[in-house]
Amino acid sequence: MRIFCFPHAGGSASAFRSWRGLFPAQATLVPVQYPGRENRFSEPLIDDMPRLVDTLMSELPLTAGPFVLLGHSMGAAVAYETAQELRRRGLPGPDRLVACARQAPTAHRPGTVHHGDDEALVAELHRLGGTPPEVLADPYLRRAVLDVVRNDYRLAETYTARPAPPLDCPVSVFTGDADPECDAADAAGWSAVARTPAEVTVFPGNHFFLFPQRRAVVAALMSALALPTAAATAWPSTP
Repeated sequence: MRIFCFPHAGGSASAFRSWRGLFPAQATLVPVQYPGRENRFSEPLIDDMPRLVDTLMSELPLTAGPFVLLGHSMGAAVAYETAQELRRRGLPGPDRLVACARQAPTAHRPGTVHHGDDEALVAELHRLGGTPPEVLADPYLRRAVLDVVRNDYRLAETYTARPAPPLDCPVSVFTGDADPECDAADAAGWSAVARTPAEVTVFPGNHFFLFPQRRAVVAALMSALALPTAAATAWPSTP
């Protein structure tokens, strides 16, 4: 079972680096890298949802066996649209969609953060947490981060889900109990885009709960997939 993980706005594939080693042999972590960051830094950023999904569809091995689509925040919307695009193309869909820290596409709330100046973007990053202060304190890193954040907020805030049939696969929703963007009621709203009620799990933490709570999150995911959790790695007995 491959677990494709779509990062948050301003995020990259390395956001899921700390998840490596937490999966059993029956599951494979596949972090998704959007254009314009890390090893794809030289590529243009994409601020349009259909174009981003079309780009990812041409790159990801989505037809090579069973898979799950998991997205965090903006990534949850990208994962959902990827599932719908697979349906439109007559391709097999995911075994499960896992949405983290985002309300359902049908309850999208437009925003204007991407119109703000740099200080407004920095204030938003501080509000949500998850961005190390030292990154924003470094002029070069700050510029690179804010360019990506502004692009991704433009994508997320202008995105509107197209009318589409409910997803055939089960939907799990993970959220933090102190997330200002997605509470338990928001999470339950994902039932509107699925044929069966969404399965909601609430973890301790804010918008970025899934990283400090990564072991519990991966364990919940494996339970939903009826897979075992990874065996604990023993420390070596010699130096």
